[in-house]
Amino acid sequence: MDAEVTPVSIGARIRQLGAEQPETTALWSVALDGTESSFTWAWLDRRSSQLAGALAARGVRFGDRVGLGLRNSPQFVLAAFAAWKLGAIPVPVRWDVPEWELARVLEVIAPRVHLGAGDLGWIDATDTGEAPDLPDVTAPHLQGICSSGSTGLPKVIVAERPALYDYRMATPMVAAWREVARPQKILVLAPMYHANGFTTLYNLLAGETLVVLTKFQAAQAVDAIERHRVTHFTGAPTMLQRIADLPGVDDRDLSSVEWIMQGAAPMPPSLVHRWAKLIGPEKIFMIYGMTEGLGWTALFGDEWMSHEGSVGRGIRGTEIRILDPAGDALPVGQIGDVYLRSAHMGGYQYLGNAPRLRATDDGFITAGDMGHLDEDGYLYLADRRVDLIITGGANVFPAEVEAALIDHPAIADVVVIGLRDEEWGRRVHALVEPADPATPPTTAEIVAYAKTKLAAYKVPKTVEFLDRIPRSEATKINRGALIAARES
Repeated sequence: MDAEVTPVSIGARIRQLGAEQPETTALWSVALDGTESSFTWAWLDRRSSQLAGALAARGVRFGDRVGLGLRNSPQFVLAAFAAWKLGAIPVPVRWDVPEWELARVLEVIAPRVHLGAGDLGWIDATDTGEAPDLPDVTAPHLQGICSSGSTGLPKVIVAERPALYDYRMATPMVAAWREVARPQKILVLAPMYHANGFTTLYNLLAGETLVVLTKFQAAQAVDAIERHRVTHFTGAPTMLQRIADLPGVDDRDLSSVEWIMQGAAPMPPSLVHRWAKLIGPEKIFMIYGMTEGLGWTALFGDEWMSHEGSVGRGIRGTEIRILDPAGDALPVGQIGDVYLRSAHMGGYQYLGNAPRLRATDDGFITAGDMGHLDEDGYLYLADRRVDLIITGGANVFPAEVEAALIDHPAIADVVVIGLRDEEWGRRVHALVEPADPATPPTTAEIVAYAKTKLAAYKVPKTVEFLDRIPRSEATKINRGALIAARES
């Protein structure tokens, strides 16, 4: 791996790797049917330059935005590299949304060119002739990441730092605590339109190998870990749950995994214990943060065991405050709005009309999450304020109810929402995906189970069974859409 070096443009870094490691396999792509293809640094460098030339012919210039509405694929990687080589800003876009929603997002992004599934053939057809000699340029912004956040409005978060390759971008997070063998072999589970997936490109630029799943499938993920001797991956709780639920997973060879990073949402306690059994608690690294880069908290699985339910303490200089709606500090143990401040915040801006996040006069910012601190400074998340259910005057956090119900052996997945109710104002409503659709649990069974784990007012008053919980490729849920569909 590189020693500490002066930052260079990402285009220059790609050319460097293409020259120094031409025959090194940098990327493995696992198709939907499980077949695999491999790609070298020489190929990535040449093909991204060819594609950059073709994008320039379509009008892409320095500082333009390029939409990447592609599945995880070699073409996605080439398109991101090509944009950087032109000094343009890659903006990955969800490809699995209806046309009306995509049109609304693209109106905000205003890309010079947007590449979708229909452009795959065009991308492949750019593999002709000599690769053009491109000038060395640095895009003014590293990337844009799309998120509706809690507003429901299209929100594109643009990093304010320029597109420079800096070895610190790809330094493993856990390297601040322990030595990590480099180069890593990293499995990409998340869609690359999501920050967790897209940022693995920085690891690729550090000379590490990516094994990219076209779409997350638990069985394919375990197969890839065994076959490629994967050392690291990042997963959302739902992904980790589906892997842990695979028949026979305890007998699979996960010994190559040195550490995993878990984010997106707190892990249910039962799932942490399950993964601690699979790979060891010291290999589980849990982190809390957001795309805007306001700050981070983190802890390891063995540390979590004595602070069950926590998402850790501030790292990289992150400070935490818990404030009430008036902006006053709350005491230890009391739930309020979580505000973070970090000297390492890189800065962000939004495209479109999305409002800026709430901030204090002295620089603490909240993304809308609620939680509390314990006496040792560990943070415990409750839920997002926008998802809070007020039922009969009492506050119910959906995440708490979901964490209780997911342990029921007949439940594969669950989401909790609040629906209008004449008596309660909002009633707690559980959407349940049965583990075995042929023999689903009854509503009475679920309610009885919930009563053994939750206070009475938190127990779902109604239950709805679905063949599949409608999660995105990143395993996220749009609670607002689920509520609107049931109240329209």
